[in-house]
Amino acid sequence: MEDNYREVKKAEPCLKLIHMDQVEVEEIEWLFYPFIPYGKVTIIQGDPGEGKTTVVLQIIAKLTKGEAILSETSEGKSEETGVEPINVIYQTAEDGLGDTIKPRLLAAGADCSRVLVIDDQDQPLTMVDARLEEAIRRTAAKLIVLDPLQAYLGSNVDMHRANEVRPVLKRLSLMAERTQCAVILIGHMNKAQGLKSGYRGLG
Repeated sequence: MEDNYREVKKAEPCLKLIHMDQVEVEEIEWLFYPFIPYGKVTIIQGDPGEGKTTVVLQIIAKLTKGEAILSETSEGKSEETGVEPINVIYQTAEDGLGDTIKPRLLAAGADCSRVLVIDDQDQPLTMVDARLEEAIRRTAAKLIVLDPLQAYLGSNVDMHRANEVRPVLKRLSLMAERTQCAVILIGHMNKAQGLKSGYRGLG
């Protein structure tokens, strides 16, 4: 009995405390102020058909051409986004690249030479896949989009179980922080789920 107790105690993590007076204040850098920060994960969520993907593709088009996403902010100040064109990695598990995504990018005026896709036909991509960070570093991409997020959780993760989703999102967040790449996850929820959960999403 005592040996079992020692084993349990040994498996438990050691307590570590962080004193906030020793934490250095860091300034957030924005890809699109005040909505999309560099080095962090942003979730755009809502019902199907609300235009989430369309909005993101419009944003991508502006970024690949170095153009401001908005002409001015709600406070009337000029928008700082869009100094230099950036590379973007866009992953979709729902729409065809040739018949849907590229035509929509062209219609939005995107520089398609700056939009890249990881070929995952042989092995499906997940949020914890090492290819994400490899692709970001190889292409110097400043934005990566996973659409929809449900498709990239992995086959062993139930999105309705927080204890399974949290470690996946944590690893993705750490990857974003290491690379200082902005990450957008597009989440689709049907209206029945939305009414049941009482959620409010961006869409």
